[in-house]
Amino acid sequence: MSLHPTLQPYADAWNHSVEAISELVQPLVEADWNRRTPCPGWSVRDVVSHVIGLDCEMLGDPRPIHALPRDLFHVTDDHQRYMEIQVDVRRHHTAPEMTSELEYTIIRRNRQLRNDTREPGRTVRGPLGSELTLEESMRRHAFDVWVHEQDLRAALGRPGNLDSPGAHVARDVLLAELPRVVAEDAQAPRSSAVVIDVHGPVEFLRTVRVDIQGRGTLETSPALGPAVSLALDWETYVRLACGRVTPDAVSDRVKTDGDPDLAAAILRHFAVTR
Repeated sequence: MSLHPTLQPYADAWNHSVEAISELVQPLVEADWNRRTPCPGWSVRDVVSHVIGLDCEMLGDPRPIHALPRDLFHVTDDHQRYMEIQVDVRRHHTAPEMTSELEYTIIRRNRQLRNDTREPGRTVRGPLGSELTLEESMRRHAFDVWVHEQDLRAALGRPGNLDSPGAHVARDVLLAELPRVVAEDAQAPRSSAVVIDVHGPVEFLRTVRVDIQGRGTLETSPALGPAVSLALDWETYVRLACGRVTPDAVSDRVKTDGDPDLAAAILRHFAVTR
């Protein structure tokens, strides 16, 4: 037996992104590993450390026993502290140490995936002791690694893979958060609709409808007379939704129509990752 067909697209997306990361960082000189990325507080080395750490946890490796320094000002909550352990423990690793550990981790993970016979609905352990299904875990993992591939590409001036398998996983993950952003966080009026029109390497048009009870649902059909319409390119959508830029920083790349206060509220709450 091999990986369940439902899970294969997430394994393929992860593999595509992590191999791209390996290719990006293999030729880097030591100084390049310290370049700042769009991911708050993290350098190239930190992002790669995070990717390695994520896969080590997917492999079931024990987490490092490590005390964080007190001066990591970008670390403000328990989730960030949890993620920072795998990063900080590698902060003094050399370039060869980083690339060799990344390559070895990729080999181990590929072997694990080839032999994995678990069902998609199997419960697995997530961050901070949370529980989720294997399918959700692999979906989130493929999304996370693709986003960090984009962080590295931005830091290194090597754009690409905005339409890769990981990009399509990211689209679905981010779209699933839109009803909450519009209906709950931005408090869109009841019985209203908001249209998001995204163009570029990944294109889609979605409508978030808010019902009389204030619940938001995502639809593929356009709305007539929406309260707000937002039009933006895919790269900007990702950067906003992943908290890599502020709405003010990309205001020239986002076209808004309709209620300006609601549009501003949606963009203010657009970031859905931590």
